Amino acid sequence: MILRRLLPCLVAALVAIAPSLAGAASVGEVVTALEKGYASLRDLQASFSQRAELASVKKAQTGAGEVFIRKGGGAGAMFRFNYTKPRQEIISNGTTVWYYLPENRQVMTMDAASLFAGGGGVALSYLTGMGEISRDFTARFVGDGKDSRGNYVLELVPKKPGQAFQKLQLTISGKAVDEFLAGGRATMPFPIVSSVVFDQLGNRTAIEFSRVKVNRGVKASLFTFTVPPGVEVMQNPMGGIR
Repeated sequence: MILRRLLPCLVAALVAIAPSLAGAASVGEVVTALEKGYASLRDLQASFSQRAELASVKKAQTGAGEVFIRKGGGAGAMFRFNYTKPRQEIISNGTTVWYYLPENRQVMTMDAASLFAGGGGVALSYLTGMGEISRDFTARFVGDGKDSRGNYVLELVPKKPGQAFQKLQLTISGKAVDEFLAGGRATMPFPIVSSVVFDQLGNRTAIEFSRVKVNRGVKASLFTFTVPPGVEVMQNPMGGIR
């Protein structure tokens, strides 16, 4: 009789506990969910907001716009950042990178391979090459591992010395991880909610993504740039975009 009276309470307690147990992923499981999702990513279109905090200047610089990516590794990736605030464009066809400042009527060009060499251009490279996190980074949770919305927060420190950045912090969709754990396959090709890049000088660049669309067939023609008449062209073979 006692057991029969306690049974409903035990069942209710187990039901209450089950969601929290199901949602508690390990660092390795979150990394695998991200890697597996990225493996199915072909192209990306998303809105973004950016906040850069420079260690030498006590003032944040903000920006916003739209990003387009056609997946590839390192310098083979095609990307386009259309900033609306401040107005500027960063474009790569996989071989050449253009950094266009329309208000200054200037465009800087550089070799894509030089940009990515030695970890340069990390704000771009982590978006175009997140398929090998476990190989390239040491990962751990930030704090208790989750933010207030139930998303997982990872800190990634590069294993290779001499990188242009100190560490990378990624917020990964909790829904994407939970669906991966439940079904054994990644349902979101791009589960990154936000990122924070910390460089060796103490500077911090945070980007939040919204209105993400994946695998919609972004055209290659979007990643070419024709220099407008009257615009000054400057060469920068050493890179410099971060």
